[in-house]
Amino acid sequence: MSVAPYAVQTATARGRLYAEPESPSRSPWQRDRDRVLHSAGFRTLQYKTQVFVNHQGDFFRTRLTHSLEVAQIARSIARSLSVDEDLTETLSLAHDLGHTPFGHAGEDALAAAMKDWGGFDHNTQTLRQVTKLERRYFDFDGLNLTWETLEGLIKHNGPVDHPTGYVARYADGLGLDLGSYASVEAQIAAMADDIAYHAHDLDDGMRAGLLDLADLADLPVVGAALAQVREMAGGVAMSGDAAEEAHVQDRMRHETIRRVINALAVDLTEQTRRNLAELAPQSADDVRRAAMPVVAYSPAMARDNGAIRTFLYARMYRHWRVNRMTRKARIAVESIFSILANDISLLPDGWRQEARATDAMGARRIVADYIAGMTDRFAMEEHRRLTDLSVPG
Repeated sequence: MSVAPYAVQTATARGRLYAEPESPSRSPWQRDRDRVLHSAGFRTLQYKTQVFVNHQGDFFRTRLTHSLEVAQIARSIARSLSVDEDLTETLSLAHDLGHTPFGHAGEDALAAAMKDWGGFDHNTQTLRQVTKLERRYFDFDGLNLTWETLEGLIKHNGPVDHPTGYVARYADGLGLDLGSYASVEAQIAAMADDIAYHAHDLDDGMRAGLLDLADLADLPVVGAALAQVREMAGGVAMSGDAAEEAHVQDRMRHETIRRVINALAVDLTEQTRRNLAELAPQSADDVRRAAMPVVAYSPAMARDNGAIRTFLYARMYRHWRVNRMTRKARIAVESIFSILANDISLLPDGWRQEARATDAMGARRIVADYIAGMTDRFAMEEHRRLTDLSVPG
């Protein structure tokens, strides 16, 4: 499929850090996507928290299902805007590879533990995962992804004003300007992330019983979608059976959420078209040099989306049940880090040898890498192995 001039172009792709023959059947970004899909880091996302810890229910989103939903939304928007769908999909699938077990609770715990040792954040960890921690090839560590994919992973949220040391060094090696915006494809992936997590967190909040449909009636965008669905449901004959009523409520929830996703995605696409028409970029570099991101909501939708975010923080992310699990998760990660950082002889084979071969800061980074790669389930088991005498180590 041909793409617009402002999209990334295979003819001007900047290649890989380690030169490889091009594929005769796949574009550079199709290969990147496939490498991400087959990576160990991607598989672990199936047991990593989105909001609810994995064991709390089989139907709540995980980091893996979240990434798949982001990719679906992003690819649809990319096609509408005539940009490269494969790069957009790659960035959507890879954007959370650096997330810790237990979601942001685990990240906050590692950030606090690493505060005096170079810091920790999941975006930098994603870069470490795809450039260092994946060890699958004879010729290099990491996945040897293309320049455009690495740019998108580093800058999908916009210019990086205060890069971590690892990001700064790697960007310098790539010749990557951290002060500019990323490609349209990367910007789409970032905004699709926003759409996906707002919509599915509302859905999961209702599934968990933290929210119900009545709570959403006055919420911008969501309330309008719910009003449409209630009008539709008014024509559904009800027998008075409780199970049947619950089934109708489930359908109403789904119908509401799909309308929210559509409203956000349509507004984003239309406003981005207006932004592109005004900027009239003739290359991907024109997009990078723009004074503002080109992929954006309309001002009205940006306000409404902010209201949804505020609602979710107040009513879901800080719900007492979520707070309890968050606190337990932080304690577990803090404990694992403290034990292993203070006695690296307890690290498993491979990790232990690497930690012994470096200095104190390097050893703590290795411990952070080890923990960041854990699933929720493995982290809980490792915590028990390190702290419970009845559990074999």
